[in-house]
Amino acid sequence: MGILNVTPDSFSDGGTFYNHDVAVAHALKMADEGADIIDIGGESSRPGSLPVSVEEELGRVITVISAIRLKSQIPISIDTVKAPVARKALESGANMINDISAGSFDPEMFKVAADAGVPICLMHLRGRPRTMQSGNIHYDDVVLEIAEYLKKRADTAIKAGIRKENILIDPGIGFGKTAEHNVEILKRLKELKLLDYPIIIGASRKSFIGKILNNQNSKERLEGSLATVAVSYRNGANVFRVHDVGPTKKFLAVLSQF
Repeated sequence: MGILNVTPDSFSDGGTFYNHDVAVAHALKMADEGADIIDIGGESSRPGSLPVSVEEELGRVITVISAIRLKSQIPISIDTVKAPVARKALESGANMINDISAGSFDPEMFKVAADAGVPICLMHLRGRPRTMQSGNIHYDDVVLEIAEYLKKRADTAIKAGIRKENILIDPGIGFGKTAEHNVEILKRLKELKLLDYPIIIGASRKSFIGKILNNQNSKERLEGSLATVAVSYRNGANVFRVHDVGPTKKFLAVLSQF
């Protein structure tokens, strides 16, 4: 899953693909490099970020989705917590929804997914992006609490009419977790397999990698990002949400032979 942030303020590539033509070109480049899905977001969810209006988010993503769809049939995921954005994105050619709030920020999100019959990824998030890394971040058992939360959200999604086979889960690396929590989640990822849903991991370039490497430049975390792909792959992850599609694709091609 190749990341395409059409935002001015995302943590790693904010502003890089804010221009329409540049965004479309980058999506097509990731497709050529072997991406299976392009995940397009128009609202940053980095720590401390503020929400944008539905109109602003639509203005950022819809023309990009439409342009990509005219040039490629690659599956497109809309990364949003807003049901109106998800609905319009699907109408414009998107194929799935990636909701960091697991449908908890907008009560209409599950209806949109159910009515469209599309896959939806449910992610664990502590609080809101603006405050998720603030204060004392404590879990008695981070993996157990994530599992319990995702099970409840998945059960709610199914009750809302979403088919079980259309649900994916994401433990939310970096979303209200310390570096130590993120490492523990990846180490114990097999425990989330017990929920019986495909698992998406989005650890690419995250700050905990920078902490381990003592490197604050997010664009210089490729090796660390690939290490998270390796451990996630070995522990049962199904989808890897990454910035660096080409290197990750090659890395997985070799890793899968062992």
